[in-house]
Amino acid sequence: MTRRTNAAWMVFAALGFVLLLELVLPLLNLLGQVRWMEIREALEDAGTRDAIRVSLETSLVSTALMTLLGVPLACVLARAPRIWRRIGMGLILLPLVMPPLVGGVLLLLLFGPYGLLGRLFAAAGIALTGNFAGIVLSQIFAAGPFVVVASYSAFRGLNPRLEQAAALLGDSAWETFRRISLPLAWPGIAAGIALGWIRALGEFGATLVMAYSPHTVPIYLWVQFQAEGLRGAFPLALFLLATAVAALGAAYLVERLAGDEFRGVLRGAAAK
Repeated sequence: MTRRTNAAWMVFAALGFVLLLELVLPLLNLLGQVRWMEIREALEDAGTRDAIRVSLETSLVSTALMTLLGVPLACVLARAPRIWRRIGMGLILLPLVMPPLVGGVLLLLLFGPYGLLGRLFAAAGIALTGNFAGIVLSQIFAAGPFVVVASYSAFRGLNPRLEQAAALLGDSAWETFRRISLPLAWPGIAAGIALGWIRALGEFGATLVMAYSPHTVPIYLWVQFQAEGLRGAFPLALFLLATAVAALGAAYLVERLAGDEFRGVLRGAAAK
């Protein structure tokens, strides 16, 4: 590399390091202020335990629904004509760039007691706001795109010859998806599921509009911050950070373990 190239890379590294500090320093500062006794006391609080339980239950349900609905959608989009891929992905990405509170208002206009769908459910005695269902709907709206985008990228990255070989050997479309496409794309899908779950667990804005109560961890964190300041919010912030780190670690582990294993087995099967 020339001296001019080295200088350019040094400038890039310096600029990137500034952004890295902005992203990492708040996390390191949080960890540096851990007071385990306060965290233990907070976790023993009934409100905190209820918020953790509600967040875990709703995020697991919403993640299961996002996976069940999002992975097939991603597979269809990955095989669709270019124009439909662009339109579909544009619509899916829209909630990611939308302010969370705006998303909550849109959900309330649709699923609220006077909304287009909400009043139909209300007439049947089913409320979709201010309860478990409202939280799940908010989480799916905010986190669903992560599952779809990651799965779409995974399906688009597959070698089409493997699927074609399976079809030539007599496999149906469902068998090809189950035996070839899904296992090969699974590492990327798993990463998307993990990111979707983290986003669902930390969803705040839309949930605040759709279902302030029962409190999820982010909502309860806000309540505690309003009542006690940083001291009340700190343990819950640490809980959300710990779960995010654990989920990311699990996603990397699944990708590493499953990727090589599935690819080797399926390529061997296709070669036969």
